[in-house]
Amino acid sequence: MPDTEEGVRPARLADPDVEARLARLEELLAGLESAPGPTVRSALEAVRLLTEVYGEALGRVLDRAGGELTARLAEDELVGHLLVLHEIHPEPAERRAERAVERLRPAVRERGGDVEWVGLEEQVARVRITTGGGGCGSGCGGATDDVTGAVRAAVLAAAPELAAVEAVAGASERQAAAAFVPLDSLMRRGAPRPQEPR
Repeated sequence: MPDTEEGVRPARLADPDVEARLARLEELLAGLESAPGPTVRSALEAVRLLTEVYGEALGRVLDRAGGELTARLAEDELVGHLLVLHEIHPEPAERRAERAVERLRPAVRERGGDVEWVGLEEQVARVRITTGGGGCGSGCGGATDDVTGAVRAAVLAAAPELAAVEAVAGASERQAAAAFVPLDSLMRRGAPRPQEPR
């Protein structure tokens, strides 16, 4: 972007402004895709070609950037999304997804739970989510759903090429399942049977 007359570059867009523009762009493209006619087809082709050229330019920037600068560029949320869009992100999807989970971890721990990266299996991210506090009552399911939704959104934003995010049982859930013994099994095994009346 050229300098202004005073030699100062204009301020960059704040993240909410970028998000608003991206949302509007999606609306406009969706409207174009549903409209008939050769003019619309030409407009969509122009957008596609422009996107390809910008992707090529971005790839060339990465080629010249070197390791440290490339890593710094990839850490920027908007630039990172563009690198993913053009399939030129320098980090593999698994590492990006793992980092997204690690970024959420402090907030989940603040709520008394935990989230940890388990791994990637056939393009499915696996995370272990635990909720805190024994005897949390009827609100636990909702809390777990909220955390799972937030983790899913963060992972797929960082690595949209992944197919899904799957939550695996946390330690507390496994222990609770192992500790549960049905009452009828206690009555069958070694429990004293009621005496028959004589």
